[in-house]
Amino acid sequence: MINQTLKQEISQLEADFCSALSDPTRILMLYALSGKALNVTELTNELGLNQPTTSRHLKVLRERGLVQTVRTGTTITYHLSDQRLIQALDILRSILRDRLTQRASLINETVLGDS
Repeated sequence: MINQTLKQEISQLEADFCSALSDPTRILMLYALSGKALNVTELTNELGLNQPTTSRHLKVLRERGLVQTVRTGTTITYHLSDQRLIQALDILRSILRDRLTQRASLINETVLGDS
């Protein structure tokens, strides 16, 4: 049986992990890194961000363990730490799409019911 302290630690790890996904820019970065490893300049150009913003978000993703780095000379390249991150994001998008579809159906029923 898991003791209460361990449960709290695990929950905190999950919350920290999810907090890295709480910013749309970081989610876009993960999708950009899903196909290939990129350095800061490449990621900045691909997403149309400025370099300080890109670096700040990459720091959060790195600290939470969502991306890893490889240094080659003076260039640091970022890549996903686990490809399942994209599967998880795709599942979340699928859930969101279903919720939006359900809401649209409710709105249509309300509008048609008022006619």
